[in-house]
Amino acid sequence: MNSHPYQILMCKNHLTISMEIGITRLSSKGQIIIPAHLRHDMSIGSSFVIIRDEDRFVLRPIKTLDKEFQEDIEFARRTEEAFQRYKKDKSNFTTMNGEEFLETIASW
Repeated sequence: MNSHPYQILMCKNHLTISMEIGITRLSSKGQIIIPAHLRHDMSIGSSFVIIRDEDRFVLRPIKTLDKEFQEDIEFARRTEEAFQRYKKDKSNFTTMNGEEFLETIASW
């Protein structure tokens, strides 16, 4: 898709904010292409976190996030993977009450 680069410079109280803007589309597979002029410091395989706040999306490279937030993202990813495996086949998982769970982790 052709995308024309736009750059906006705003000045508020002597602080200059520079933004680059591109236009893209969502594919039938749910993929969004980041226009080439916006990918100048990204490499193939780069990881991102995407946050949706109503109708606004924020895309941030994982490498720019602090270590604790990166760990939270990894925990969320692993939890989601485990949940998807659980939904597919519950027989590979153990069910226990809170007391049993605490006893199990205490034995680790």
